[in-house]
Amino acid sequence: MSENISPTLNSYPPSRKFCGIFIRKQRWGLSWRGWLVAIMGLFLAAYLSLLNIHPFLAVTDRVNTNILVMEGWVHEFAASSAAEEFRTGRYQCIYVTGVPVDGSGKYTLDSRTEAYVGAGLLKRHGIPEEFLQRVPRRKVDRDRTYGSAVELRNWFREHNMTVHGLNVVTEGAHARRTRLLFQEAFGKKVAVGIIAVPNPDYDARHWWRYSEGVREVLGETIAYVYAKFFFFPSAAERGG
Repeated sequence: MSENISPTLNSYPPSRKFCGIFIRKQRWGLSWRGWLVAIMGLFLAAYLSLLNIHPFLAVTDRVNTNILVMEGWVHEFAASSAAEEFRTGRYQCIYVTGVPVDGSGKYTLDSRTEAYVGAGLLKRHGIPEEFLQRVPRRKVDRDRTYGSAVELRNWFREHNMTVHGLNVVTEGAHARRTRLLFQEAFGKKVAVGIIAVPNPDYDARHWWRYSEGVREVLGETIAYVYAKFFFFPSAAERGG
């Protein structure tokens, strides 16, 4: 009596044609249950990303320092928060950074830089002139944040200031990229803190419900990935 043996994967050797140039093999594939699990996993990953990407980008992490920096391009609400941060902290001065304002195309006057525009906002929110230091970047860079950070680092060096740490005020989802690029400019010996001021135009907990939130989060996600993995500053401007 012959024994009934079920075929297995090894029962079917690969077939070859045209002198072995082509080969056909059996392989494992996803069943409908497997595809269902995979699709559910993708939806779960997308949902978790929606919940966590904004807190990841809009990070606030102060360091112990008496140096406060504000990116000059920020809007009124961020300047107001920077002024309050200065009043409640132990800061000696607010350094305002920035490149030529959008639309200029090139440097013309210091007053036409974000550093001067941002300082004007701080004065409007009660910061006296003697506590303001404008540090304009007098050229247009491919990465404005990094260029502004390099300009500030060079200003400290020119004025023989030893800096061990600084806190930078910026807007919402821009924060993590700002800290990354300031750290790149200043080097590992300087602790860079970051203060993210929430954008009042949308609810950060449900940013995907607002066009402003979608533009900011998606744009900053792409920009952060570029800065993290594809931005390589020149040796002349690299921090020590």
